[in-house]
Amino acid sequence: MNERRLEVADVFRLQADDSPTQWGHVLARHQKKAIADIRNCRTAAMAGMWSNRNCPRCQAAARAEWLAEREANTIRGP
Repeated sequence: MNERRLEVADVFRLQADDSPTQWGHVLARHQKKAIADIRNCRTAAMAGMWSNRNCPRCQAAARAEWLAEREANTIRGP
């Protein structure tokens, strides 16, 4: 079984046509930009950019490293 897992960007892409009309009036400009950045991450629209601070996929390694450091500090102490 080699199914690809659905990601946040996939959801934003699937809802791209409905989101602005349905939610545009309640989202702040920075929220709209974050959604667009996540939706377009690793696509031609962002020139294949691989380091998008808004994208959960791009930040997975940084998040894992941060969590490991916090866990090490908790076990050993400061």
